[in-house]
Amino acid sequence: EDKTVTFTTLNQSANNMINMLMMFVMFGAIMVISMKGAKKDIVTMRSLVTLVGKRRKLLDYLKKNDIERYRTIIKELGIRK
Repeated sequence: EDKTVTFTTLNQSANNMINMLMMFVMFGAIMVISMKGAKKDIVTMRSLVTLVGKRRKLLDYLKKNDIERYRTIIKELGIRK
């Protein structure tokens, strides 16, 4: 919730990208929790892999075009160490 407040100053397209990344991170966490309870749920596993792939492609695009924004997003979302 605090993360959305910090990104309100960015322009609309960047804010949309950040919202998509936040959504991917949130849904990914939910799917991982779901997978711990149902290890043979192939549909959820496939959805998780697809979601991670989309997030990776979006981050690769951002890293290629605007490295400073990429570093800021990674730091704010806490998805890299």
